[in-house]
Amino acid sequence: MKKDLLSIADLNRKEIEHLIEQAWHMKHEGASPLLSGRTLALLFEKPSLRTRVSFEIAMYQLGGHGIYLSPEGVGLGKREPAADVARVLSRYVDVIVARTFSHKTLQFIAGHSSVPVINALSDLEHPCQALSDLFTIYEKKGRLPGLTLAFIGDGNNVANSLLLAASLTGVNFHIASPSGYDVKEEVLNRGKEFAALSGSQIRLTNDPYEAAKDADIIYTDVWVSMGQEAEAEKRRLAFSGYQVDNKLLSLAKGDVLFMHPLPAHHGEEISAGLLDDPRSAVFDQAENRLHLQKALLVKLLSSPNVSGK
Repeated sequence: MKKDLLSIADLNRKEIEHLIEQAWHMKHEGASPLLSGRTLALLFEKPSLRTRVSFEIAMYQLGGHGIYLSPEGVGLGKREPAADVARVLSRYVDVIVARTFSHKTLQFIAGHSSVPVINALSDLEHPCQALSDLFTIYEKKGRLPGLTLAFIGDGNNVANSLLLAASLTGVNFHIASPSGYDVKEEVLNRGKEFAALSGSQIRLTNDPYEAAKDADIIYTDVWVSMGQEAEAEKRRLAFSGYQVDNKLLSLAKGDVLFMHPLPAHHGEEISAGLLDDPRSAVFDQAENRLHLQKALLVKLLSSPNVSGK
């Protein structure tokens, strides 16, 4: 693997399949203290529940230690330049997990860090979420190639990473978004390159019912993400016809999985009670962040190019 995981495109198909395999073993057989004595820094500009807790516990279960660095404590780019923060942390820790508003900030940190940097969410991608989602789908369906994932809603960071992850692994990817809320063009073009090799199909539409028809997985996310509060009402109007409910799920296959990365806004992107529907794999997704990230940490820190502090 490359030194850093900033994008799903930093991985190839074999590396993704290996991470899923390792996550499966760690979940069902337990994790050994493979990272004893290693330290992880959680460098966050945005608050988090699942990302912070899953990475801290992952490192603990692997025998290592995690340190949370809050936005107030570091003042990334304000109290201290991001380059200096990256160079200092590289002298102390073995891996940096960064959660930033801007993907450029993440790239800047990685460019000045001598230790691996993991994207724990940026405005462009959320690769750890997408990898955990693939693991959950594999766990539920027993395969990835040939399945169809329909994403309903905003072409946001999660959608960007899912498009790349699906196209790399042979999963068909349908996305229904209102005009002006599509996935990034650069991501779409990269996904098409991967799809040409894997055999997956990418379909973009403005019609959520068209995207959902005969899908194996229905996926959605919030309409208003952190940092978009000023345009909340505009977004709610644009996405008013994109709620995932029983009517939309009924168009998918009978054994459809419903997925959401959380947090969810009940009554907006999902109908009330949908998280508790028998078709929902949402809380399995949340749990699997822990296991996939354990596999990722071991893989990155086992690289011959990475030495312990």
